[in-house]
Amino acid sequence: MRVLVAEDERDLARLVALGLRRAGFAVDAVHDGEAALERLDLYAYDVLVLDRDLPRVHGDEVARRLVAAASPTRILMLTAATAVEDRVEGLDLGADDYLGKPFEFPELVSRVRALRRRSARPALPPLLGRDGLLVDTVRRTATRDGRDLDLSPKEFSVLQILLEAEGAVVSAEELLERAWDAHADPFTGAVRVCMSKLRAKLGEPAVIRTLQGVGYVL
Repeated sequence: MRVLVAEDERDLARLVALGLRRAGFAVDAVHDGEAALERLDLYAYDVLVLDRDLPRVHGDEVARRLVAAASPTRILMLTAATAVEDRVEGLDLGADDYLGKPFEFPELVSRVRALRRRSARPALPPLLGRDGLLVDTVRRTATRDGRDLDLSPKEFSVLQILLEAEGAVVSAEELLERAWDAHADPFTGAVRVCMSKLRAKLGEPAVIRTLQGVGYVL
């Protein structure tokens, strides 16, 4: 799951991005509305955590442009403007959710996860299962035949994407796009290495198949 944080307070942006990464998300951070729009044009983000009072291009205008473009990216406004009229205005602009500052971090993580589930068509359930695998996307746990898999955040994200594909092939490029941030080098073999570690933890019989030159299928 990929998240863009648009927040002009750099220390807060860094802390939010760090916390979301620890929760298992691939996160990029920008500090003004123009940079946010540039990133949104380049990458397919699941959720945008958007401060309203951004320089260069106001956060409200960022939301308007996303809505006008029929973008599938969900918008969570994270702002100090917490009066009822502010929340109503933000939601009317096209935000999918609204969280005031200061905030409790577990609530932010929960809201981001909820928006990600709702962004899928049809909406994704919090529990994903197939071939003895059971993934809880809320508690971030994964088991196979009742055995805890003890996955790293990146391994968990890759397995979740494969489960969400429901038997369809997922290319290495798509995995890199959705589970890694913008700083990932596409030539490092990161997907291949992660997939090797994931397969080892899943054990036998193998449930992930490689289609050479195409991608991976569960």
